[in-house]
Amino acid sequence: MQTIKGPAIFLAQFMGDQAPFNSLESICKWAASLGYVGVQIPTWDSRLIDLEKAAESKDYCDDLKGRVEACGVQITELSTHLQGQLVAVHPAYDLMFDGFAPEHLRGNPKARTAWAIETLKHAAKASRNLGLDAHATFSGALLWHTVYPWPQRPAGLVEMGFRELADRWLPILNAFDEAGVDLCYEIHPGEDLHDGVTFERFLEATGNHARCNILYDPSHFVLQQLDYLQYIDFYHERIKMFHVKDAEFNPTGKSGVYGGYQSWIDRPGRFRSLGDGQVDFASIFSKLAQYDYKGWAVLEWECCIKDAEQGASEGAPFIQDHIIKVTERAFDDFAGAAIDEGFLRKIIGI
Repeated sequence: MQTIKGPAIFLAQFMGDQAPFNSLESICKWAASLGYVGVQIPTWDSRLIDLEKAAESKDYCDDLKGRVEACGVQITELSTHLQGQLVAVHPAYDLMFDGFAPEHLRGNPKARTAWAIETLKHAAKASRNLGLDAHATFSGALLWHTVYPWPQRPAGLVEMGFRELADRWLPILNAFDEAGVDLCYEIHPGEDLHDGVTFERFLEATGNHARCNILYDPSHFVLQQLDYLQYIDFYHERIKMFHVKDAEFNPTGKSGVYGGYQSWIDRPGRFRSLGDGQVDFASIFSKLAQYDYKGWAVLEWECCIKDAEQGASEGAPFIQDHIIKVTERAFDDFAGAAIDEGFLRKIIGI
């Protein structure tokens, strides 16, 4: 077994226009001051990283690593959540997702998809140049508008959708394989990969690609009412990243899983700061330790009630308190006896 690394923090929800959240060095120093030892970097924010340059230049990456480490933290992984979303966008969502693309690509879905695929390939090379072994992204979605269908889905639709999704991602997965980096999809409502069954469908469509892996975030499973502990039992071999995020689900006679188009604060399912929700983190950290999870525990802060800075300051000690330093010996070793083959044969009477 191996002790989980952390605490780390995903910087996406904290970047802003005011110090210390407006530059790489200042936000890394802020994270270190709170007790974090790692930062997960969103690659769509050019203040943090130039992804194309990172893909092209090992010297640039060495300098970037040095700048981050001089602030008291290290880079845990890169994220392409927004760019990955654009690999597969159903036309119904074109206008809403166009904002994730460079301005000159907006209104041109085909060019936007091609750009997203190339950007993910850059992320594979950048991760390799930074010495990272895992990367975070979204799958995008071609089928989400059929998730609770009326009228019923035509036969063959789901299979076709996952074949198309896999065809778009296979060149990217191959690029990550060449780079020696695991590509980890955050299993998330709104994505075609949103639970265990859909991950299995995609994995099968990719030919069980070795680099097709999971970013595990229990908050999204609370909102779906999915067993997030058994999920680890099923998929621990593919879980290579971990977002530590809390959530709660309190259905009423008026609203349940779908939320009634309400704002976050009024939905039965809500994201919360660590310790304020219903996620059983003690059991999650125990299971991940049991299955020898080798990655980082990374805070992703999203809460509709608590201030972000308070959530961040409470997050580091919360994660640290839940990380289990795994044992190097069995608890009953003291009662053992010297062993030889003859002794064993006597015990079983032969």
